[in-house]
Amino acid sequence: MAYLLALDTATRYTGLALLAEGDLLAELNWRSHDSQTTELTPRLSQLLAWHGLAPADVAAIAVSLGPGSFTGVRIALSVAKGIAVAQGTPLVGVSTLDATAYPFLRAAGSVAAVVQAGRGRVCWALYADRPPEPPAPEVGWAPLRLGGWQGWRTAFHLSDPQGLAQQVTRPTLFVGELTPALVETWVGPQALMSEAVASGRRAAVLGYLGWLRWQAGDVDDPASLSPIYLREP
Repeated sequence: MAYLLALDTATRYTGLALLAEGDLLAELNWRSHDSQTTELTPRLSQLLAWHGLAPADVAAIAVSLGPGSFTGVRIALSVAKGIAVAQGTPLVGVSTLDATAYPFLRAAGSVAAVVQAGRGRVCWALYADRPPEPPAPEVGWAPLRLGGWQGWRTAFHLSDPQGLAQQVTRPTLFVGELTPALVETWVGPQALMSEAVASGRRAAVLGYLGWLRWQAGDVDDPASLSPIYLREP
């Protein structure tokens, strides 16, 4: 049995998941109050203990790379790198925005994935079966294959909600860390708002995307794997 462990502390919406042969065995998702440093390791130990496992039994690790908070992203990445180096375990980094968007890509023609960046700003990317015509060059549309989905994605961006609003020119499903202020901004014909409880980022999805990459032989070097930052610390 091949086990994959997924770790995500990129934002306050924190998660752990354990997969076996690509199927979910256990998952913990919780909202942290900037205390992932003390929360992550005990809950990781608990998750493995539920199934009688130790870090040496894990065959691969998936970890969130951001974008997210500067400190948060590095917590899970440090733990994942420590296990990977100590045990020689393959390591796969996954973007928080890709993990947020993935469950909805086959159901909606256009998806906006959002995570909170603080100070009234959001990190975001747009995903679509095809880019708008003409595509806005400043957002950087590029082809993307993500798991079993193939389409287009913009570059990752950091802006206020209005900056995101200016790029949406067709009906788009918004998913991720949606605040009431963001919802109010998007009461309009182009915005399809998903409830936060239904569209929040899940560690299980992060793990599944990592599983697919690992099975394809696409893994990262622990020494060079770095967080995705959209501005300088």
